[in-house]
Amino acid sequence: MDNEYTVIGKPRPIGDAALKVTGQKIYVGDMELPGMLYAKVLLSTVPHARIKSIDTSAAEALPGVKAVATYKNTPQVRYNSAVRFIEHKLPDTERIFDDTVRFVGDRVAAVAAESPDIAKKAVNLIKVEYEALPVITDVEEAIKPEAWPIHEGGNIVGTSRAEAGNVDEAFQECDYVFEDRYTTQAIHHAAIEPHVAIADFAPNGKLTVYSPCQNTFAFRVIMSRIFGLSYNRIRMVAPAIGGAFGGKLEVTVEPVAAVLSQMTGKPVKVEYNRKESILSTRVRHASVNYVKTGFMKDGTLKAVDFKVYTNTGAYASSALNVSGAMSHKVFKAYKIDHMRFQCQPVYTNTEIAGAMRGYGSPQVYFGWQRQMQKIADFLHMDMADLQMKNMVDPDSCDPIFHKPHGNSRPKDCLKRALELIDYEACLKEQEATRNQDIRIGVGLALGVHGNNCVGAHRDVSTPMLKMNEDGSCIYYTGSHDMGTDTLGMQMQIVSEVLGISMDRIDCLAADTDVVHWHIGDYSSRGVFVAGSAAKKTAEAMKRELQVEAAKLLETEPDDIELHRPYIDSVTITCPECGKEMHRVPEVIDCWFDSGAMPFAQHHYPFENKDLFEQQFPADFISEAVDQTRGWFYSLLAISTLIFNKAPYKNVIVMGHVQDENGQKMSKSKGNAVDPFDALETYGADAIRWYFYVNSAPWLPNRFHGKAVMEGQRKFMGTLWNTYAFFVLYANIF
Repeated sequence: MDNEYTVIGKPRPIGDAALKVTGQKIYVGDMELPGMLYAKVLLSTVPHARIKSIDTSAAEALPGVKAVATYKNTPQVRYNSAVRFIEHKLPDTERIFDDTVRFVGDRVAAVAAESPDIAKKAVNLIKVEYEALPVITDVEEAIKPEAWPIHEGGNIVGTSRAEAGNVDEAFQECDYVFEDRYTTQAIHHAAIEPHVAIADFAPNGKLTVYSPCQNTFAFRVIMSRIFGLSYNRIRMVAPAIGGAFGGKLEVTVEPVAAVLSQMTGKPVKVEYNRKESILSTRVRHASVNYVKTGFMKDGTLKAVDFKVYTNTGAYASSALNVSGAMSHKVFKAYKIDHMRFQCQPVYTNTEIAGAMRGYGSPQVYFGWQRQMQKIADFLHMDMADLQMKNMVDPDSCDPIFHKPHGNSRPKDCLKRALELIDYEACLKEQEATRNQDIRIGVGLALGVHGNNCVGAHRDVSTPMLKMNEDGSCIYYTGSHDMGTDTLGMQMQIVSEVLGISMDRIDCLAADTDVVHWHIGDYSSRGVFVAGSAAKKTAEAMKRELQVEAAKLLETEPDDIELHRPYIDSVTITCPECGKEMHRVPEVIDCWFDSGAMPFAQHHYPFENKDLFEQQFPADFISEAVDQTRGWFYSLLAISTLIFNKAPYKNVIVMGHVQDENGQKMSKSKGNAVDPFDALETYGADAIRWYFYVNSAPWLPNRFHGKAVMEGQRKFMGTLWNTYAFFVLYANIF
């Protein structure tokens, strides 16, 4: 594709923006199915205990209650909530309900009832007696040999290791070695939409689950394991998602809704409030990081050794996924020949940790970048220079996998960032405030994130395109839109490749019964991976169209261009009359329409003769100077041809409005100013005055906020102050 795009990168409305701002967008929490029941989950109030007894009789007796679920009457299949279709085995540590609770917020029981209020009342009637167990919240305490095992086998989930070179020998050759300990905390995603799911076990045994999740196909795998169903008996649908950030990559309330639906034979909705979501779903992994870096006097990094402990909380979840991602990422930032990395996720009696933005990057890069600043200060070296000196070069080799990094342009990104913030000016400003009470800080940090740019794992997306008889398309994708218009961007790519407008493409997404397999949407894969797949799919369709057209035209596919004038040669047999159909070949210049305006607007000469003669020729015509070739000439040519006279008596032209740099404002260039935004910001009077005094109307006029504000200050401000002074003192005498 050419660098000059017609669709990609051009401003356009987000497809569902109007629905969202008017409150008409339907989320899972808004959905109501016929006969639907409402569930409430009882969450543990203790951090670690065995359930000695659980009495649900009062809850079951409450009118309107249809089912109560506990560990006693639900599947006791262990599963992992974070299936990612990657190579390593994830520990199965969770159950829908267990006889042991392992953190405050763990699931104890759930009630399905005719209304949310009844379900809430019923949950409060459940009586639970606990046998307290030892509580461990600190990862370094949890790994001690004498620590109580939260799960069988101990508290270390596993170990991720990676090493290149000879780290220990390299440290001996370094001029300096720094060793430091850093910690990062758990953070909840706090998406606008809390966790919610609707499950519906149909009479034929098929399970349908509506969930605002990021990975419908992975969720299908997990639900299959829990309920013993084949994939064709499970349908996962992800409607609109009200924010995710990784927090909806893992199964949470979906099995609860499903088991209650199975028990009642009715659709069941489980909807957490904000407090329940924070207590019972997922957080970012807290971590303890030991970072040892050896370096030379000139700032060259020579050896690095990481030892990391991540807090996975009560269950395994994404523990090994995150630690594995760390082991890839730390080798992709700097050109260091000797590196060693070890991470051990650890069980504690705290909330479950899972996927969150960055996926392992914040934990390791926070400490490393703090240490890098320490190194820069020690060497009296600018942080930007230290980063640039050690960053990976384009197409250099990954020391672990011995494969080229590719060119993700890290140095170019850093250079551009420094330009955008005017880094040198920032440093001068910082220095100027060094001895003042209020000082300015300047920070600079580097991190590496996943997706296929740095090759975390295999990436697969399998979209499908269907072209209708009229040339419109339906785009099928397993991708999920989390409010960032991911699907719109994929449709832009399809539109660009096929040369059809966006309004002729519809999208069906994230429904396992309708679309093909997709790896999930995380680590910025929505455009990089799924978008690339969309491009390949659209190119394949275009090629098929060219092949079929070539057969009709008895030529080669490469000679087929699906636009005028080439498409005019394609003929199709009419299925009704059997005659040959073709596109109408005649195309008239669109400016003819504007040139015919004086008489065409009145439907003259067929009617309105008097009105036309009153207004023709016009006293004057006024437009910007670029309409000289277009409108002015076409008006003159057609009028002279038909009426033997000019259509206007006078021409008044206006110059173009330019941006601050003297470039013509244009939507395609992205430098146009929304007039309503300008009026809101500067006021109508200030803008009128600016255009009045800035230049003659027929000359180009540069418009930018600083110039308007300057005119406002010099004239409008003076005028207003004069008026205010007069009003204040006019009646004194």
